[in-house]
Amino acid sequence: MSSKATNGPARCVMVLGTTSGAGKSWLATALCRWYARQGLKVAPFKAQNMSNNARVVDGGEIGSAQYFQALAANAVPEVRMNPLLLKPERDTHSQVVLMGQVTEALSALPWRGRSERVWPQIAQALDELRAENDVVVIEGAGSPAEINLMASDIVNMRIARHAQARCLLATDIDRGGAFAHLYGTWALLPEADRALLKGFVLNKFRGDASLLAPAPQQLRELTGVPTVAVLPMWWQHGLPEEDGVFDDRSRASGTVTRTVAVVAYPRISNLDEFQALKNVPGVRLVWARTPADVAGADWIVLPGSKHTSGDLAWLRAQGLDSAVAAHAGRGGAVLGICGGLQMLGEALVDPHGIDGNAPGLGLLPLVTVFEREKTVRHRAATFGKLTGDWAALSGVPVAGYEIHHGQTAAHPQLAHDGHPVMPEGLAWQNTRGNVLGLYLHGLFEDAGALHALFGATAPTLDATFDGLADFIDTHFDAGVLAGLIA
Repeated sequence: MSSKATNGPARCVMVLGTTSGAGKSWLATALCRWYARQGLKVAPFKAQNMSNNARVVDGGEIGSAQYFQALAANAVPEVRMNPLLLKPERDTHSQVVLMGQVTEALSALPWRGRSERVWPQIAQALDELRAENDVVVIEGAGSPAEINLMASDIVNMRIARHAQARCLLATDIDRGGAFAHLYGTWALLPEADRALLKGFVLNKFRGDASLLAPAPQQLRELTGVPTVAVLPMWWQHGLPEEDGVFDDRSRASGTVTRTVAVVAYPRISNLDEFQALKNVPGVRLVWARTPADVAGADWIVLPGSKHTSGDLAWLRAQGLDSAVAAHAGRGGAVLGICGGLQMLGEALVDPHGIDGNAPGLGLLPLVTVFEREKTVRHRAATFGKLTGDWAALSGVPVAGYEIHHGQTAAHPQLAHDGHPVMPEGLAWQNTRGNVLGLYLHGLFEDAGALHALFGATAPTLDATFDGLADFIDTHFDAGVLAGLIA
């Protein structure tokens, strides 16, 4: 890792948004790579992330967005980059991960009761990163103008003030009302916070940019803040979306040869690992919420879940359990990953009140028991001999990560219906060969597995990050990015 190029604390550039989904995460990632390409030592930071998309790093887990931002910055991902991670389990409850570790005491506190408890650790993490780097690229959350949350804010303007960050405010112009969103956000901020806004960014623009006039100039006259970038709509920037599924469009490159339906239950987790499938020629990726969505699919994938029993109940309520069973009964390929593997078994057993008891789908001869201690680790393992739809993975080494409370073993009376196909029970296959369960996340991110399954090579992350940096270099006004750290 390079040493600091400058003396003193790092300059901080912060990306705020008028709403969730405005483009904060990918823009922060692009900024990380752009500043790193200037020969600067760069780190990302997000004080609090609410997401079930997490990655394993030294010390525990952080939000996936900050993991990718660190890689874009040529930095080693670590827990200080996302000191507080909230993983929603129900509409009114989240598992709290502080500095990489699950903290039951904080999980039990009401939302507004946590802020002052966690602020010292958050501020310390940011201060340490500033001391060790030239630039810290900070991502906000939601909107900084949520006036019902301002008093307990620890992720937007309190962070901006603490770091004296130069802030960009991004908005999704494709949704309409962008100028009202920008002006309304500015208007609701205290005057001292407005002074930290250095530029407005119009994201996801389609059409002739000259038609925007005179709105940007009028907005500057009202607020004193210039519009510094108009970013065209870019469907294939290569990064997964931070909030929710990537999008609801089903697209494929070239002639469709395989349709992969990923079940999008309410507490889906680690969905970012499917991003690679969007770049595989001939693969059509479908996010399935109803039986009709899986009709005609070649593969059905049950992904990870932050609340396995709850998502299994949702699956049944939608009739998707019968659709998955019918697909498997016809010999169709089914893949379960982590929580999806647990659903494919015979039963979920929860003696400690971690997740909930439930009967499984009965497609693999497994029983999962939820333990208090959470397994969070990187793993590398090699598939044994597989048959049927998954035979191409036989003997393929893969690297990935585990994040789960459940511990899974063979049902003693049904072991003849399936067998382990990876050491230490990391993967199981049914006797027929069409159903595979896997605890490792990251199968489709592994180059060897991707080539074995599809004969495909995915773009490298470095190429994706460089593409992001080139994009903002082209579309930001000249001198703006350098001026933010001057």
